[in-house]
Amino acid sequence: MSFFDRLSNGWKLGMASFGVIRENPSLMLFPVLSGASLLFICLTFFGGIAAMFGFQLDAFFSRFETGGEWLAYAALFIFYLVNFTVIVFFNVGLVHCTRLIMDGREAKVGDGIAYSISRLNAIVSWAILAATVGVILKTLEDRLGAIGQIIIGIVGIVWSVATFFVVPVIAYEDVTPIEAVKRSGRIVKEKWGEAIGANFSFGLFYFLGIIAIVAISVLLFFVHPIVAIVAGVLSFLFLATAVSAAKTVFLAAVYRHVNDEPVEFYDSEVLDNVFVPKKK
Repeated sequence: MSFFDRLSNGWKLGMASFGVIRENPSLMLFPVLSGASLLFICLTFFGGIAAMFGFQLDAFFSRFETGGEWLAYAALFIFYLVNFTVIVFFNVGLVHCTRLIMDGREAKVGDGIAYSISRLNAIVSWAILAATVGVILKTLEDRLGAIGQIIIGIVGIVWSVATFFVVPVIAYEDVTPIEAVKRSGRIVKEKWGEAIGANFSFGLFYFLGIIAIVAISVLLFFVHPIVAIVAGVLSFLFLATAVSAAKTVFLAAVYRHVNDEPVEFYDSEVLDNVFVPKKK
């Protein structure tokens, strides 16, 4: 497949994903709720540390340097655990609402949240595994320096590919977290081979959106600098929310496609070319 064919397919897939969002704008509430929850958690987490150490954060980090490594790593684990739980919770809800829409049914935000609550045990179990992996990688980075960064980079690529389908697997398959990773990796390997790479990315839409935001902000700057700044920030937040929602909708569509379920809004032939074809 040529570069321009990939670009054309990617554009079609992206527009199809945004089309689902356009017809069901309430889906954008999931990344909004996720982002707001993460912001609250971060403020609470770091605010708690600041309160415990009298806003002298050096005192907290000095525990790490003087042998209290367990405190820093325990705090990091808790931080990862809560963050992964929140992110996956709302992504599962969005995936479920997308499934309802593709089944021709009405989907409300409450339906997605209710379904995520019903899968809370699976979500938290996955978050524990993901947090554990995150702490291990952080430990390697701290102890191995430059070598650790290289290892993390390689493992990060492999991990992202292996866990590509983890969210829908967690949502609809009764498996353990480790089995979810294996199941996700098996789908990728069996459907598209072992090539690490995709023929489509939402990065293009981010790039085009940012160019448009910058251009509009520059024009508005001549009206009033404050107007330009506010418009730029709000536009960027809207872009990030829309692309995040579209990416999850796309993931739900691909998962349905590989399981031979009908995928409304998408061209099945284009979906077949999402990833590097499996080598014979």
